[in-house]
Amino acid sequence: MAFRSALSGQIMRRSSLVGERSMSSWWSSVEPAPKDPILGVTEAFLADSNPSKVNVGVGAYRDDNGKPVVLECVREAERRIAGNSNMEYLPMGGSIKMVEETLKLAYGENSEFIKDKRIAAVQSLSGTGACRLFADFQKRFLPDSQIYIPVPTWANHHNIWRDAQVPQRTFHYYHPETKGLDFAALMDDIKNAPNGSFFLLHACAHNPTGVDPSEDQWREISYQFKVKGHFAFFDMAYQGFASGDPERDAKSIRIFLEDGHLIGLAQSFAKNMGLYGQRVGCLSVLCEDEKQAIAVKSQLQQLARPMYSNPPVHGALIVSTILGDPDLKKLWLKEVKVMADRIIGMRKALRENLEKLGSPLSWEHITNQIGMFCYSGMNPEQVDKLTNEYHIYMTRNGRISMAGVTTGNVGYLANAIHEVTKSA
Repeated sequence: MAFRSALSGQIMRRSSLVGERSMSSWWSSVEPAPKDPILGVTEAFLADSNPSKVNVGVGAYRDDNGKPVVLECVREAERRIAGNSNMEYLPMGGSIKMVEETLKLAYGENSEFIKDKRIAAVQSLSGTGACRLFADFQKRFLPDSQIYIPVPTWANHHNIWRDAQVPQRTFHYYHPETKGLDFAALMDDIKNAPNGSFFLLHACAHNPTGVDPSEDQWREISYQFKVKGHFAFFDMAYQGFASGDPERDAKSIRIFLEDGHLIGLAQSFAKNMGLYGQRVGCLSVLCEDEKQAIAVKSQLQQLARPMYSNPPVHGALIVSTILGDPDLKKLWLKEVKVMADRIIGMRKALRENLEKLGSPLSWEHITNQIGMFCYSGMNPEQVDKLTNEYHIYMTRNGRISMAGVTTGNVGYLANAIHEVTKSA
């Protein structure tokens, strides 16, 4: 008995040691993830003690003092909903009222597709969540499909479709020499893609380049999509914020609708209402009829269920309150135009300052591009020099967030850019 007891004790101690070693090794192979290139810029900026430092890397609106802005229409909406929310769960598809108003903004106030109930739509966790839901939907129901993504694009687009396990291809978009649209190559890629391919398109204010097709070019793109039977998935993060006019910024989508396309669409209220932290967005898919829309929506909700179950309520209440009230919507349209106009004004000021310095380079692209970002044309070495010598922070691809440019720093920024580029 004593022998058995001792042997049992040895086995238990060995099992315990093996268990400890096993548990301690579970995560030993995990390496630190690479830093996000955009968030890393902000971290470096915050750590810099130089009083002249400038951050033109952040993708969030700032006023002319470099401060975050909360729109007055948002403040008023919050005052109205304060105390009126019961904090109950929203349905899996989110706020019905918010989704309805959001669809009107994109598809048109009197859209036949809304009236005919042909749009499957759910509230999403901003534009990122809308893209991810669609990527998972694409993978589940068309598992052999792939997605064509423009070069360049918002870096997270690649992460989203990669993690949804949808194979990616690329298509030409930006022309480095002209700093504009490479339209001929883009059209060739559309024509050469297999019939029925999925394409990711930026509806307006292309991120990161600020380069958009003209209305005529959008019509040609739509026509060729029709010929090839391609499916367009639009990411619209900047409606209203790009030009100051939500109708104008939705023109690409309206052209595709007029031409009879069935489309997918990601919408976000992060930029155009300043609701960055509220994560309010919408995913919609235009279907053949109401029956198909019901089926598609049910599947989108099923995809959302294991991800996050249902979306948050507060931001949705803000959006539906603003868009659903004529006076608040009018105030929002006024405020979003103020934001857009400030950025357009900073584009003009930056270009004028560079030209006054006698730069040998053309800076027309600064004012030709649109939206929050300017694709400056500077290379990584020039960007590094800006950071190391002038304490100016941006992503190494030369993307300038025009929201970070103010009347107080535009001269300093222009001079620094001139110094690092004049020998190029």
